[in-house]
Amino acid sequence: MLQNDDKIDEPANTATSGRVVIWRRIADSLKADILSGRMQPGGQLPTESVLAERFSVNRHTVRRALSALTSDGYIEATRGRGTFVAEHPIHYPIGSRTRFSEIVSGQALQPGGRLISSAIVAANAALAERLGIAEGKPLIRLEVLRVADSVPVTVGTLWFIAARVPNLINDYAETGTITKALEKAGFGDYRRQASWITTMIADGEDRRHLKLGNGAPVLVVESLNISADGQPLQFSRARFAGGAVQLVIES
Repeated sequence: MLQNDDKIDEPANTATSGRVVIWRRIADSLKADILSGRMQPGGQLPTESVLAERFSVNRHTVRRALSALTSDGYIEATRGRGTFVAEHPIHYPIGSRTRFSEIVSGQALQPGGRLISSAIVAANAALAERLGIAEGKPLIRLEVLRVADSVPVTVGTLWFIAARVPNLINDYAETGTITKALEKAGFGDYRRQASWITTMIADGEDRRHLKLGNGAPVLVVESLNISADGQPLQFSRARFAGGAVQLVIES
């Protein structure tokens, strides 16, 4: 005898009397709940069993509908926790003038963050090449956590040529933003010259700051900023929580 989960569903690529297949109707119904706000971002969906009872179908049909919603980015499944409505990603333009606070506040979110650590370090060969300075020259290194509506978005490591911004650490502590700290140093018109984007598995420290699980990926954006006179000013390596942002490459 067939058990409930062994029922044979209508094939995915057919319709009966012009009707949409069952799993698609379920997916559309759940999507309507999400788009209308009846199911909020971050909210947990009912279990497969509950949904199967609600729509009078078997769990295989529900699973197919949930798979489609996952592929479309409306929901996210977390092993051991359940299925949740996906948070709306922040649209994050990567262009010649990329400012975290402006990007976040422009999407009706409250930007914020804190300084994790600061230090004066000697430029290694890779940083010296990026910044166009001699190896061993002093750099100011900041480790910064940035949030939107108190939700962690990115951890960034930033290196500045110390001779160009000698008071940067104090200026950042006073102003709370890199943009304002650089304005105080006389570099209000800096711009991004180049970006390099890749992915990696978050390490332990980044997982802790970004509140990610083991094995979670992060988007890594390395960038070089230059001052108005075209001289290198800052090199950074930002790690974005996967799913928190949608990078938009501006041309």
